[in-house]
Amino acid sequence: MTGVPSARSAEVGRRIGVGLMYGLFKPRVLGAWRVPAAGPLIFAVNHSHNVDGPMVMGVAPRPTHFLIKKEAFIGPLDPFLTGIGQLKVDRHSTDRTAISRALGVLEQGGVLGIFPEGTRGEGDFAAIRAGLAYFAVRGGAPIVPVAVLGSSDRPGRLVKALPPLRSRVDVVFGDPFDAGDGSGRRTRRALDEATERIQKQLTAHLENARRLTGR
Repeated sequence: MTGVPSARSAEVGRRIGVGLMYGLFKPRVLGAWRVPAAGPLIFAVNHSHNVDGPMVMGVAPRPTHFLIKKEAFIGPLDPFLTGIGQLKVDRHSTDRTAISRALGVLEQGGVLGIFPEGTRGEGDFAAIRAGLAYFAVRGGAPIVPVAVLGSSDRPGRLVKALPPLRSRVDVVFGDPFDAGDGSGRRTRRALDEATERIQKQLTAHLENARRLTGR
């Protein structure tokens, strides 16, 4: 499929992320063994820091292609993000190119990274968009919930949207689950029901991750 980024490019991004994240922060990764070693997969990541995507990209056991808002692709970041296999998406329209490329990643057995809340906020999965259910059902991919728990309430941040440098950031991977009901239906009602199931699973994972990490 034309324009679908390769796993090799995302692996380059993963290696860059490893060095960068472990150099700037103190990642602690829990539950990485739960991530299936092969096959199409979606990481559903909560989003409260600008570092969430690079953090997951760096610590995940598999190279990941994140759907990233087109506003981030500015100046030299545009060829860089594209070169490491990340997907530009227009959040304000039906971006058919991004949808096609994201489905292509899943068809090739790759990992798609999605922030189901749509934008950076409290990172509590309180409101998630239907796009995640669409990709999961249409792409036949299980979802692995990922909780990134930083130190946003502590002083010492040089940049408001980032955790303090050298602070511990916990990344907790959950058990994979299927969003669909097994019928293969892709109707609006089926996707709405899948979104409800997803939200319950993601919220439960976040609560467990907070108990596990003490965050």
